[in-house]
Amino acid sequence: MNRIMAIVFLAILLAGCRQDRVTDQMKENRVIKDVKAVVVSAHPQASHAGVMILKKGGNAVDAAVATGFALAVCYPAAGNIGGGGFMLIRTSTGDHDLIDFREKAPQAASKDMYLDAGRNVVTGLSTDTHLAAGVPGSVDGMIRIHAKYGRLDFREIIQPSVDLAANGFILTREQASSLNRLAEMFRQKNPDGCAFVKEGQWEQGDTLCQPELSAALERIRDYGREGFYAGLTARLIVDEMKRGNGIITADDLENYSSVFRKPLSSTYRGYDIVTCPPPSAGGIILLQLLGMLEPFSPGEMKFHSPEMIHLIAEAQRRAFADRAKYAGDDDFIEMPVREMLNGNYLKERMASFDPLAATPSSAIEAGDPVNFESQETTHYSVVDEEGNAVAVTTTLNGSYGSGIVVKGAGFLLNNEMDDFSVKPGFPNMYGLTGSLANAIEPEKRMLSSMTPVIVEKEGKLFLVAGSPGGSTIPTSVFQVIINLIDYNMDPRVAVDTGRFHHQWLPDRISIERNSVTAESAGRLQKMGHVLHEVSGLGRVNAVFALQNGLLEGVADKRGDNSASGY
Repeated sequence: MNRIMAIVFLAILLAGCRQDRVTDQMKENRVIKDVKAVVVSAHPQASHAGVMILKKGGNAVDAAVATGFALAVCYPAAGNIGGGGFMLIRTSTGDHDLIDFREKAPQAASKDMYLDAGRNVVTGLSTDTHLAAGVPGSVDGMIRIHAKYGRLDFREIIQPSVDLAANGFILTREQASSLNRLAEMFRQKNPDGCAFVKEGQWEQGDTLCQPELSAALERIRDYGREGFYAGLTARLIVDEMKRGNGIITADDLENYSSVFRKPLSSTYRGYDIVTCPPPSAGGIILLQLLGMLEPFSPGEMKFHSPEMIHLIAEAQRRAFADRAKYAGDDDFIEMPVREMLNGNYLKERMASFDPLAATPSSAIEAGDPVNFESQETTHYSVVDEEGNAVAVTTTLNGSYGSGIVVKGAGFLLNNEMDDFSVKPGFPNMYGLTGSLANAIEPEKRMLSSMTPVIVEKEGKLFLVAGSPGGSTIPTSVFQVIINLIDYNMDPRVAVDTGRFHHQWLPDRISIERNSVTAESAGRLQKMGHVLHEVSGLGRVNAVFALQNGLLEGVADKRGDNSASGY
């Protein structure tokens, strides 16, 4: 008996050591400095996959595609082949490009599809059912961007994710906890079982294998785009739709196409800011916030003082009011993007700013830029030895999307249809309201908050960044930028320091726990602000170009993010 107890004790000790090593390694990889090439993503295995491609001679786009497919395996909460997103590129010669692989509404979608006979929104229909899924864009986007910029053979780039799904990856503590917390949801939505459910509890250090997903990735490897949008995988998606009364058809899949778009750009205090255009509102919000802040001097205010938070919250309030009225897919609507970013217009938006008191959101409406004269998601950043830089934000919308796994294919369906205005003025899962500009139409892309960004100084790379977080994405990215430029923070501090967020409605400032003093909170409340404490806002993964010509990768401390490089 004593011998058996000793063996049991040794096994427990070794398991504990293994788990400690996993945790310690992740902590060590939060920041990596003075490297020539780097990948920063939401999971160590995905960052490693990208770096291995770089070491084989691939460029930043090759590494970004490899990282994206790896995240579909080892970060199922948001990484995906069943969702969509945006990839922003800066070449070593300073040229910019962006591919929009956002999901689209199926052809059978309609403006009132989530309303009952009384025109009331049916709870859960746009988030928890097969009807919540938009036509996936990730696979098409990755294949098209690789065809344009990639260097290595596509089969070599996707193979790490095929192997990772087949052989499994080690769960982090956070992943094990989330799978256990959502186990009943996965069982209810996937009655025939799925890889995310097991007998008993998941533990940190367990290996999660996904053989069906591996086979789906093999079909993409072998047949390219046709391996997903046609053939067996497409039939499995359509069969899944029929099981749950969804509306995505074979024609929807076959007709999907990602789109190359011109990035948005502006300047802030001598820095060039390049970011995402519609159908993401994130880039517009980011540039509006920077434009509204330009005439002020936040760097002369104490960091996170009541005056500084008040100023920025008031700018955020106004930018999100504009978003609610004007933002949508400008392939379908006439969106006044240029006018919304006009410097004089942004000054006018802040003309009602009172430095001593909050302006209630009920008193703030969208501006009139046309007649003015004169947003669970994940982000990863990649820079290669040659100076090519890539910022990618991709999503399923909610954590694990709809929670529905395509039977036989092993990947999750998104619930991106909730990002449309299912009814004008009705908030989505992130509390964002919208207008007819973002109403549902067949083949229309739903509005997003994704905000991949590349910042340059005097023609040289300065920053590559982005974040998950729904409506909080642009404000998280914005705060990292001003932390660096206005407050001259060290890159790690700029990413890890506390954040706050205001989105017009609901009329409150969300503030990360312990990021402001009780005295400052009290003064903000006396100004008329309602404060809402939260555990975290965004998870910014960033690469910084150092003055010595090398790079620093910083993975946000909020989550399992990891930086890897050489």
